[in-house]
Amino acid sequence: MEQHYKLFRVRELAGDDQEFIVALAQTFLEEVPPDAERLKKAVAEKNYHEAYQAAHKMKPTVDLFELGVLQDLIEVQDWGKFTKTDVDITDKLEIVLASVEQASNELRSDFNL
Repeated sequence: MEQHYKLFRVRELAGDDQEFIVALAQTFLEEVPPDAERLKKAVAEKNYHEAYQAAHKMKPTVDLFELGVLQDLIEVQDWGKFTKTDVDITDKLEIVLASVEQASNELRSDFNL
């Protein structure tokens, strides 16, 4: 439990209300993996605006669950925001995607979701 994510800030937000913690974990699973796919597609298609929007939407949840890739996600976001056509963001994207996948799998297992 809590190898690829941390619940410290989630517990703090939830006041240790276990039902609310489970609800936040469910929300993570409903929101973040689809947004990660959206981000992956946007980067592949060099759709800078869409990449910016997807990364920006993911940031608060990735930060709340402390996936450890917030700075990488911000770099992907900024790649889209500032239309950095001269930058290959693939490495940073792969770090974010791997982290989201690992945390999602672990959350499903830990919370039986």
